[in-house]
Amino acid sequence: MIILIGASASGKTTIAKYLTTNLGFKKFVTSTTRLPRKGEINSIDYNFLTIDTFNKKKENNEFIETTFYNENYYGTEKKLISDDTVLIVEFSGLKEFKKMKDPHIVSYFLNCNEETRIKRMIDRGDTKEQIEKRLNHDRYKFKADDYASLIDVVIDTSSDDIKKIANDIVSDYKNKIK
Repeated sequence: MIILIGASASGKTTIAKYLTTNLGFKKFVTSTTRLPRKGEINSIDYNFLTIDTFNKKKENNEFIETTFYNENYYGTEKKLISDDTVLIVEFSGLKEFKKMKDPHIVSYFLNCNEETRIKRMIDRGDTKEQIEKRLNHDRYKFKADDYASLIDVVIDTSSDDIKKIANDIVSDYKNKIK
């Protein structure tokens, strides 16, 4: 299982999509209480749950980890773990996966400068308030010291860069799980 972590608009979703579309991985579909964005499909983009359903699953210990981010709950269900999946989580979620000490779970920190991330957030339709809130959150959450054990990958926007980074991740992943 490949876990991607990084600040808002750092390229996590782009790399995950490349891994699933071109390199044979499946998307680990996480659960959330947030409403779907335009074009998102239940059970494909997220498992969209009511707060009551989410809380019942949490009480039944069905999640590896949960987090509250941007005024919504997110969680990763235990039953969905497999070697051929790719998952995006926050640092707190990664800590829970690391506790499992599973050598088949390998994580990568995607680093991207703030200027590029702001442009991406504007391009995807985030409001000024959402952008500022995410930047403030990320400045607090994503400190270099936290990622000493992760690979630092700088994402550019060209498709050749995305292809190279995704292939490098898969190559590194295969070497680590041998």
